[in-house]
Amino acid sequence: MKKEHLDTKLCKECKKPFTWRKKWEKVWDEVKYCSERCRRSN
Repeated sequence: MKKEHLDTKLCKECKKPFTWRKKWEKVWDEVKYCSERCRRSN
């Protein structure tokens, strides 16, 4: 799949958009942060 067709979300912490990653395939609905750093700062 081409990158421009991947799903995107906004990070709850930094408010920047981030795109779907293969490692999040099974938990995409639960992903709220773009990185561990943002997740920890909450």
